[in-house]
Amino acid sequence: MEEESLLLTQRDRDVLKVLHEVRRGHITQREGAEQLKRTTRWIRELVGRIEAKGDRGIIHGRRGQPSTHKIAEKIEKRAVTIIQREYGDFGPTLASEYLARDHQIAVSRETVRKWMRRAGLWKRRKQRIEQVHMWRPRRSCFGELVQWDTSDHDWLEGRGERIYLIGMIDDATSRAWGRFARQDSTAENMRLLWAWLEKHGRFVDGYTDRAGLFETNRPNQRDEQRDGKLPETQIGRALRELGIGWIAALSPQAKGRIERFFETAQDRLVKGMRKRNVCTLEAANGYLEKEYLPLWNERFTVRPASAADAHRPLGKQHDLASILSHVEKRVIGEDYTIRYDGRLYKLSREQVGPGLKKQSVRVEHRLDGRLMVPWRGEALELKVCEPAPPANPKRPVRAKSGVGKHGKREGNNGWMKGFHLQGGPSLEEVMAHAYGEPWEEESELVW
Repeated sequence: MEEESLLLTQRDRDVLKVLHEVRRGHITQREGAEQLKRTTRWIRELVGRIEAKGDRGIIHGRRGQPSTHKIAEKIEKRAVTIIQREYGDFGPTLASEYLARDHQIAVSRETVRKWMRRAGLWKRRKQRIEQVHMWRPRRSCFGELVQWDTSDHDWLEGRGERIYLIGMIDDATSRAWGRFARQDSTAENMRLLWAWLEKHGRFVDGYTDRAGLFETNRPNQRDEQRDGKLPETQIGRALRELGIGWIAALSPQAKGRIERFFETAQDRLVKGMRKRNVCTLEAANGYLEKEYLPLWNERFTVRPASAADAHRPLGKQHDLASILSHVEKRVIGEDYTIRYDGRLYKLSREQVGPGLKKQSVRVEHRLDGRLMVPWRGEALELKVCEPAPPANPKRPVRAKSGVGKHGKREGNNGWMKGFHLQGGPSLEEVMAHAYGEPWEEESELVW
């Protein structure tokens, strides 16, 4: 009788040893179940299979055969073709989402990863040991700390103008908000802050880098250090008037939450806008607010440690149009005018009131372009004072020839005609001729 070879794994051998001990009565079925971490009923089933089929009884009947849950090869082939054609630079996770949403191929990301590796579309990334940074625990409440930064990236991939993504993310929940802008300026950052304040309220602290928008780059003056009045940027002043603290990050890793938000956006957001053929700033903001940010806030946020909301409501004293503006001090002149940014502005006749002359006032250049002066509970709007047109200069009146009022001849009457100094006699000759002395050369005096 030929012996049949049986291929067993180490796990199969361990199970087989315990089952033989149970059959021989060396241990009880309960003890065997405890060793194999199975039920006694399953131990009795396996012992019966060994008695009927021998050691082969512990091997599953479908070992080596295709799974009944295997996805059909035509579906795999179709999915790989779609990925090659439309999602060549997508990762397995993002590709699986687009396959399910746009092509009705609902498979797990690990299945897509296996297909992509088999087709040569995805390579396993090498594990790198990077510099280790100590993780800072999240804040406990929503609105306790908000990280704020700007990402400079080719968001439209050359399909349109260069734009910047200005973003804010809550530290406790990772709830985010942002907007695209043509430049990373104070005004654009204030517009984003305005949107967050209207949506959630005043957060406790803002966490940013030490860019010039948030911190002055010049050294502090001696009188400023003595008086404790350090220089502020326009955003710094606005945060102070809103009662919001400011914390400066000393490294990019310190504000890692907003950096990871940008890193994810540079993959998912860029590819999403590419599929929608977004080419303009307005279309980019529309896709960001209507599709990407709702997806982020639904899938990538976490539950905070505390259910309390640390945001504080806006009060009547928090006039966002006034606070979120470019503010400078000016003095009103005697004619109720103010010079600002190289131009002259004036108050209207209806706005002129007592006590305005020579007053130092706050001038607000607001985000809508208006120039306002808060005065005794009202906002006075300044208008450009157009310079008066120059007066026509008087042409000089040319004197007329003739006799004037006092009997003197006026004007150009020709009395200088024929007067030439060159070629005339010398002074001695003239004197000699005047006193009757002979003149050697008879000549006519030429005047």
